[in-house]
Amino acid sequence: MARNDARLDAGLALLRIVTGAVFLAHGAQKLFQFGLAGVTSSFAQIGAPLPSITAPLVSGLEFFGGIALIAGLLTRLVGLGLAIDMLGAIFLVHLAGGFFIPKGVEFVLMLCAAAATLALTGPGAFSIDAALARRRSIP
Repeated sequence: MARNDARLDAGLALLRIVTGAVFLAHGAQKLFQFGLAGVTSSFAQIGAPLPSITAPLVSGLEFFGGIALIAGLLTRLVGLGLAIDMLGAIFLVHLAGGFFIPKGVEFVLMLCAAAATLALTGPGAFSIDAALARRRSIP
């Protein structure tokens, strides 16, 4: 079966934009609804390591990382960071809730897989990363 690069790139763009939008929304919720003090307190209650450091880090990563994924900027690095973020969420919060939502790993596992996929594949052609790569390759 012949590979269709345009469809692959469109699929990666769709995955990147939707995943980025979900992370952006969750980061915005942490930053603007709960506030860093609330997120830090929550992280302390769940036993997250160094909550005064990890809470702002995770909040910023989800917010700014979501924006970066939507744009396709630093996609592999952001994808790796968000996959690690979701592994932390799985092991610290959701694993005890079983598989199914609202308390289980189901949703967070999908976010982890989507972020890891983008870390492995990159953003595709419809991204700032690809535009920068094309620009660098022009002699």
